[in-house]
Amino acid sequence: MNASAKELAALLPPGFTLGVATSAFQIEGALDEDGRGPSGWDVFAAKPGAIVEDQSPAVSCDHYHRMPEDVALMKDLGIDSYRFSLSWPRIQPGGSGPVNPAGLGFYDRLIDLLLENGISPMATVYHWDTPLPLEEAGGWMNRDTAYRLGEFAAIAAAAFGDRVDRWVTVNEPATVTTNGYALGMHAPGEALMLKALPSVHHQLLGHGLALQALRAANVRGEIGMTNVYSPMVPASANPLDKLSAGLMDVAQNRLYADPVLLGKYPDIIRAATFFSSSFSPSSEDMDLISQPLDFYGLNYYMPTRVASGPGEGAVPPGMAEAMGDDLSGTPGAPFHIASFPDTEHTAYGWPVKPDYMAVALAEMAERYPDLPPVYITEGGASFEDVVVRDAAADRRIIPDERRLRYLADHIGTALEATRPGGAAESVDLRGYYVWSLMDNFEWSAGYKQPFGLVHVDFDTQVRTPKASYYWLQEVIAARRAASAAHVPGAAVGQQEPDADAEPPRPAG
Repeated sequence: MNASAKELAALLPPGFTLGVATSAFQIEGALDEDGRGPSGWDVFAAKPGAIVEDQSPAVSCDHYHRMPEDVALMKDLGIDSYRFSLSWPRIQPGGSGPVNPAGLGFYDRLIDLLLENGISPMATVYHWDTPLPLEEAGGWMNRDTAYRLGEFAAIAAAAFGDRVDRWVTVNEPATVTTNGYALGMHAPGEALMLKALPSVHHQLLGHGLALQALRAANVRGEIGMTNVYSPMVPASANPLDKLSAGLMDVAQNRLYADPVLLGKYPDIIRAATFFSSSFSPSSEDMDLISQPLDFYGLNYYMPTRVASGPGEGAVPPGMAEAMGDDLSGTPGAPFHIASFPDTEHTAYGWPVKPDYMAVALAEMAERYPDLPPVYITEGGASFEDVVVRDAAADRRIIPDERRLRYLADHIGTALEATRPGGAAESVDLRGYYVWSLMDNFEWSAGYKQPFGLVHVDFDTQVRTPKASYYWLQEVIAARRAASAAHVPGAAVGQQEPDADAEPPRPAG
């Protein structure tokens, strides 16, 4: 599609949320300040070779100290909502027991400042930063961690429940299990392969307990969870390729969504574990996991092309940050990830296929007849950015047209797919959150994969909005102007920025 700002604004339905997303560990820094305790990721990131070039998250974007500046950037952008995560070790350093007042105070200030600037807060309770004492006790392989997350959600609800508009209980359990417990490429670095299955159930149970705690506290905001979703595409018409794509679909998508949205694990999972493990979730667990949601969060980045047998291929969703340029398959594996031919790729090697945004939404609609309203809680792309110095104007320009096109095409495709007559017309799509507000610590990839609308110089901490930032600003301004034009006497609100005060925007 590659919609222009005005064209995309015209597609936005009334009330559609445009937002940006971050996570605490990736942007805050200040890992040992004001009573924050260590997390499993602190320890993992300190291991030689765990992070690209042994880069450190200790400072990252220094958001802990520069939060007002970052909120000002969001205000200038004009977004409706900001999705952030609460740092569990900053608020409750031990993962249980006493609460750190300084940690609560930081998020109090953030939430109040967002509201003062007309930005709706979406808080994620758990975005991977497990407190170290819990990680050392087994992390998500230990059922007790689920109960501790429920208690942490109750703490967050008591502190912020009167001001947060939307809550995400758990972010991307698929990535935590696959990268952290099955393959050892993320914290805690366990390579348990199929034996990592309990970490799936315990995260989903943690979601259910967190949801229960939030509801018990009568928080004012809506409650949901979010997971990454990637349509699985057979590499050929070969029946083995189709079977392999189906197995990958179960492992990466249905294993996490079915229990939440259908109240049961996929049949193949239950059949396989009957013979090989004691995995037998109780009905009480499944009732907790499948409690009704106010919304479902979908993180969409790309489709995955799957071929049978071992071999070289592109990495599955969420794995690339740990594998760097190594795209080889696992020797002896029954299937592998194959590259899409003649396809543009991001800096991660991820295929840019916006049409599969519609496929993802259509598959969700088909599989889950009672699907609640959906937010795309993450979507974006890493591309190598080039900083251009405009000497005459004494400013920096970052013309990231590829990221701009990625966002235009994916948001436009999602909107078209969910309109009447679209491939996923039954999906009640409520919003899209861009990953990410700014370049940050991208887990095992360190600072080598920039996703941000805002460039961060990690030596100086100078923030520079990119062309994609100004494009999204135009979309929001165009929507506001069109809305005001249809309401007699309505004020336009924030005006489109003065062209002389910003870098040139790409045409279209």
